[in-house]
Amino acid sequence: MKFEDLKIIEPIMKALQHKGYSQPTPIQAKAIPHILNRKDVLGCAQTGTGKTAAFAIPIIQLIHNIEKNADKPVLRSLIVTPTRELAIQIDENIQAYSKNTNIKHAVIFGGVKQGQQVSQLKKGVHILVATPGRLLDLIQQGFISLNHIKIFVLDEADRMLDMGFINDIRKLLKLLPEQRQSLFFSATMPKNIIDLSSTILKNPVKVEVAAISSTAETITQYLYYTNRTDKNKLLLHIINKHQIDQVLIFVRTKHGADRIFRFLQKNNIKSASIHGDRAQNQRQKALSDFKAKNITALVATDIAARGIDIEKLTYTINLDVPNLPETYVHRIGRAGRAGEDGVAISICEPEENSYIKDIQKLIGKKITVIDDNPFPQTEKPMTEAEKKEWNKEKQRRKQEFFANRKAKKTGGQQSKKDRPKGNKGKNKSDSNSNKIEKSPTSEKRDFNKSKPKKSKAPSFNQRKEKQGNSEKPAGKKRRSNTSMRKKLPPKLGEKYMWPLE
Repeated sequence: MKFEDLKIIEPIMKALQHKGYSQPTPIQAKAIPHILNRKDVLGCAQTGTGKTAAFAIPIIQLIHNIEKNADKPVLRSLIVTPTRELAIQIDENIQAYSKNTNIKHAVIFGGVKQGQQVSQLKKGVHILVATPGRLLDLIQQGFISLNHIKIFVLDEADRMLDMGFINDIRKLLKLLPEQRQSLFFSATMPKNIIDLSSTILKNPVKVEVAAISSTAETITQYLYYTNRTDKNKLLLHIINKHQIDQVLIFVRTKHGADRIFRFLQKNNIKSASIHGDRAQNQRQKALSDFKAKNITALVATDIAARGIDIEKLTYTINLDVPNLPETYVHRIGRAGRAGEDGVAISICEPEENSYIKDIQKLIGKKITVIDDNPFPQTEKPMTEAEKKEWNKEKQRRKQEFFANRKAKKTGGQQSKKDRPKGNKGKNKSDSNSNKIEKSPTSEKRDFNKSKPKKSKAPSFNQRKEKQGNSEKPAGKKRRSNTSMRKKLPPKLGEKYMWPLE
């Protein structure tokens, strides 16, 4: 099948040809006709199969056919997506597909000043791509009206729920017109997503092109079993051995992302990190540099696990295996997109062995284990008792770490009370200082000093001490926190200690 067979209009066909698209992907071939026929659609396909084009192309065509002669653009389509990066990417795709039409579009998201976004909205747009928080904020301020929406799209719906946007989505649904076309797209389809879709869609056509939560056939998956302390060395070995020039590395935490970024930089591998604590311009620069191959490695949390389209990306590495199997599907889907070949490598420590079993159960296949491993897994997962002790020790170290950091910040600074009073030249000899005549004001100060100070009334605790402390029998001293701490057993400490993230 070709795009011409889907009755795509000439302006869009030219744009698709310019992009090098000749044949639609399965999700596009199945979804586009139903959307053009104004049906509600429930779309499910693994990530990297072209879901964005599946709804963007027919939306552009429908609006172009109806609104092409209108004087001022009216907001007709709203596309809601969970992350800023995904929103920007969808808007870029709409720009590419609609470049030969008069379609006006905009993207809004949080983390940046709203001025530029508001000025674009005031000029009028046909299609708006938005993240939930900024969208509701601008609606409340009166800059956006949803009264004329004809097509509503909820993209990456499962991620939307994972990120806690369910209440925002419910608020939006109340603001949308009842008479509308709704499109609901997701890479996974658990029960809570199906329940949500039933509140949004009316008599939907279900479009499913692969087994739910499956991975693309173009991605080859490998697994290394190693110890926690050897992960970084194994990562370096893999990058150097395969001469990887572009790799997306997934980690669990923001601090972990920065730590791995510094480790790679130290070992002469150009890299950047991307996570929720970084400013929007920093995140955009990191992505731009990665897409342009100015850097070799992009270290990311799951903020980059959905919808980030990096052309011809071959390698993804799970440095931390995710505890949710669906997240694994999304992560490795960043490689092998649009029919290209991809390689997904997971580096598994003992505590993550059970996660691998869950992932294999979900995707319905065994991941190939690499035996040629210079850092094999020699340790066993912790027992429940060891986990309990380890969590206590980890919490203690975390508190210690922040206490030391606070002490370093305040250590070199003298408080106002501790600073020496008077002239800077007071360190001169007494003989010289005595020669200086006192001014009337200084005499006044000396007179005030000689006045007896009023005694402060004793506090409640002091009065209590005076009255009854002598009569109280000496009790046992309270044990200090440090003496109460249980130290981690030596063997466990050697096996599982690692830098705080």
